[in-house]
Amino acid sequence: MYMLVEDKYIARVPPEMLGEDYDVAVREVTKRSLEGRLVDVINEKTSQNEGKYLVISVLYTESIGEGTIVHGDGGVYQEVKYRALVYYPEMQEIVDGEVVSVQKFGAFIKFSSFEGLLHISQIMDDRIDIDLENKRFIGKETKRDLKVGDRVRVRIVAMNLASSSISDSKIGFTMKQVGLGKLDWLAKEASQ
Repeated sequence: MYMLVEDKYIARVPPEMLGEDYDVAVREVTKRSLEGRLVDVINEKTSQNEGKYLVISVLYTESIGEGTIVHGDGGVYQEVKYRALVYYPEMQEIVDGEVVSVQKFGAFIKFSSFEGLLHISQIMDDRIDIDLENKRFIGKETKRDLKVGDRVRVRIVAMNLASSSISDSKIGFTMKQVGLGKLDWLAKEASQ
């Protein structure tokens, strides 16, 4: 789910950027530090962790008070209030993605900036032959195939975003339910 969030961050402005417009330097450091990363968002009123979000774009920054210089560092640590467009994958959310890899145990699906596993048991209600040479799965009875480059619609059924790194996130999918599957299969079903 995409949304706008407001949060605070402590940006370290390096000494080489202090000669520039300070607000521009703070904005650049904040954007560079946050965009493309998973961050914890804390509710200011309740101090509760609202979850991890992938920061897509920092839209607005505002310095709070004066920055702090740490002895021996030379950089300025500036508290910043920012507003950002973020994405948070939710359990049971339906997403469209692309098959980026086929392994004997399943297919890896890329969506947004995340990647997750579609286990072979969650591809279709059919016995499946694995053709690793051509990087595809083939249904024995239906003859439907799933290969690298195919666009799919899947549901998130497992998720662990414990790290701040997208590459360490663990997401599991299914596409065995009605309305899910390879987009070509869905288009063919809709035209029948």
